[in-house]
Amino acid sequence: QVQLVESGGGLVQAGESLTLSCAVSGSIFSIGLMHWYRQGPGVQRELVASVSRGGTTNYADSVKGRFTISRDNAKNKVNLQMNSLKPEDTAVYYCNVDVLSGQRLSNYWGQGTQVTVSS
Repeated sequence: QVQLVESGGGLVQAGESLTLSCAVSGSIFSIGLMHWYRQGPGVQRELVASVSRGGTTNYADSVKGRFTISRDNAKNKVNLQMNSLKPEDTAVYYCNVDVLSGQRLSNYWGQGTQVTVSS
């Protein structure tokens, strides 16, 4: 079994920063792609950022230049540094990872952490 524990959400004002963290534990041989998604009120869940095991990153256009995704392979963690936050960044943020356990590759979601940005 694999567990994802997210932390770092909260209430901030526009222009401020937050860092989200996701720790992965359990039966892990290796972790592949790690992602952050978000789901705002009344909208579909969207991919915010991804990072490969080798450190290659991709970002949604809406967060490029403001958000930075990073990972620590030794600690099985992924972070999302969010700067210059805007009210439209308000959402529940979810960690999502591909985990290889034995010979099985599975995808897991965290429980989500709320980020609220006030204007």
